[in-house]
Amino acid sequence: MPSFDVAHLHQQGQNMILVPLDDSFDHKSSAEQNGFLAELQMRAHQAGLAGRAVAVWMQGYETRFLGPTQWRAFFESIDMRFVLANVNREISW
Repeated sequence: MPSFDVAHLHQQGQNMILVPLDDSFDHKSSAEQNGFLAELQMRAHQAGLAGRAVAVWMQGYETRFLGPTQWRAFFESIDMRFVLANVNREISW
C-alpha cells in the first residue's frame, strides 16, 4: 500500500498539496511524471484534501516542482526543507 507524507498548505489564496518525492522521480518520462501526479491528485482528494497536488523532488542541489505554472513564483521561493518542515498529512491507498 503506497503512502506519502504531504504538506497541505493554503498559500496565495490557493490550497496546495505538496508531495515530497525521492530523486528517482526526475528520471521518469514526462508522461510517467504527469500520470503519477494525476494519481496523487485523485488520491489526495479521496483522502479529503482540497487543492492541487504538486510533486516536489531534488535534482542534485536543486528543488524541482511539477504543478500549476501560475504558482511558479511561489515554487521558486521555497525549497525541499520548507516542504518537509510543513508536512502535516499522509495519504495512502
